[in-house]
Amino acid sequence: MREVAIVAFGQSDHVRDSAQTSEVEMLMPVLHDVLRRTGLRTRDIGFTCSGSSDYLAGRAFSFTMALDGVGAWPPISESHVETDGAWALYEAWVKLLTGEADTALVYAYGKSSPGDLREVLTRQLDPYYLAPLWPDSVALAALQAQALIDAGRTDEAELAAIADRDRTAAADHPHAQRRGPRPAGEYVVAPLRTGDCPPIGDGAAAVILAAGDTARRLAAAQGRRPAWIRGLDHRIEAHSLGVRDLTDSPSTRLAAERAGAFRRPVDTAELHAPFTSQEVVLRDALALDDTVRINPSGGAQAANPVMATGLIRLGEAADRIQRGDSDRALAHATSGPCLQQNLVAVLEGEA
Repeated sequence: MREVAIVAFGQSDHVRDSAQTSEVEMLMPVLHDVLRRTGLRTRDIGFTCSGSSDYLAGRAFSFTMALDGVGAWPPISESHVETDGAWALYEAWVKLLTGEADTALVYAYGKSSPGDLREVLTRQLDPYYLAPLWPDSVALAALQAQALIDAGRTDEAELAAIADRDRTAAADHPHAQRRGPRPAGEYVVAPLRTGDCPPIGDGAAAVILAAGDTARRLAAAQGRRPAWIRGLDHRIEAHSLGVRDLTDSPSTRLAAERAGAFRRPVDTAELHAPFTSQEVVLRDALALDDTVRINPSGGAQAANPVMATGLIRLGEAADRIQRGDSDRALAHATSGPCLQQNLVAVLEGEA
């Protein structure tokens, strides 16, 4: 199979409210950054794919405006997914595997600040049974957390420790929205406290993929090594929460198996767990023990730009491999309520 690697990753400074900038203005510096690092120009990119949500933007086909930041003339080969940018990366990865392109630009962005994110995310629910009840994302995550506590799988002290670890890890992260440890805070929806929930904010991210010797050349020009994608898969749970065991994630486990995550141990894992209780589920599904460093970037607890957070997990894992801080890393992305859709990637450095 053709080798494909992440050769550059960039992200914006994640902020609570970016009202002074449009999506294009937020995205353009990130795109320029990854292109500058590789020495590529827009016309050198064989395929472009993006991830975003019209529901966050509040208008149809909002992603077409972001193309102003890419430059759609002369005409480019372009696609878009209405979900997290991690799935845009999957589409671009397949495009490179088939030989239809040698390079790809993948980007994602999200502005959660203009509306009520908890209400907006209800649009992901089953439209017949759940959506009419308007349960918001925090309430559903709290049901999952309580199910874990009732099953004896975790407690509030462990959840607080997860949040503290992630935010401590993000203390020196230049792009994090939340830096350094914070108190657990008050209950939002019991048993979840403010410290268990991700920040609401705006941000963007981009990566460049390249195949074979092109990847080696672009990485070497930066004095780095390629982060080879050794496996990538995504799976989905049943849409109805009532037929799922919220304390487990079979789709994550299956995606990891198909991606080859269980063949050899990983040393790093970037998990897209917006709520601390979801990390407990993911650690079990991915068979991660204490030898694996989890979320050295701070994860979604440090910054959670919806529709870009999953792509950032892939980028953060790749960045650690490129600079030699990791040799084999796992990256996870999710979308939907209570870990409904899950993507797993395995990344490795050069032998």
